[in-house]
Amino acid sequence: MHCDDGFRELICGRLAEFSVQGAEVAGARAAAVAVTIVDAGLGAGCNGLPAHDDWQGGAALLLTRRSSRLRNHAGQWAFPGGRIDPGETPEDTALREMHEEIGLELGPERILGRLDDFVTRSGFIMTPVVIWGGPQRDFRLNPDEVDSVHRIPVPELLREDAPLLDHVADDAPPVLRMPIGDDWIAAPTAAILYQFREVCVLGRDTRVAHYDQPRFAWR
Repeated sequence: MHCDDGFRELICGRLAEFSVQGAEVAGARAAAVAVTIVDAGLGAGCNGLPAHDDWQGGAALLLTRRSSRLRNHAGQWAFPGGRIDPGETPEDTALREMHEEIGLELGPERILGRLDDFVTRSGFIMTPVVIWGGPQRDFRLNPDEVDSVHRIPVPELLREDAPLLDHVADDAPPVLRMPIGDDWIAAPTAAILYQFREVCVLGRDTRVAHYDQPRFAWR
């Protein structure tokens, strides 16, 4: 999968055919995240992944490690994102938050579509907005929000051991994790990664809202 016009058109077509499911939960706060597709780039590998020059030209998704200074979810894997301000659409929020967190400024013409809303244990209705970033070389990180930014190659989402499902109780939904290198990412971020894989890459009508999150993500 190359970060080229062909892959962009493929994703656009599949998102256009996908029937997005929203969510309404009393008391939950609306938020949006930027699921941004970029080139794999160049640089050192991380978390057991190969160095970027081993997969240059391929497509990747941008993920961050949240700042260790944050009160909530410090150090966790995340897409750039945050609360939807009054008067904003989820698309507005995703683009704004990406610019504020990692310095990547893209216009509304880069929006490809949405994935399903995901209700988090911490009280948010998270709307994933899929964005075309294309070739990107430099980021400007906001240290109050982000410790690091990572390019996760799309083929990593297609591993045979993905997703990892942890059954914690017979009457409870499984906790979903996605293996990345020699590490793993938990829901809600993992649920969005998995649905991106299923809908945008494999063309499957797969839902993820029923998956649970580990307890460290509940706060």
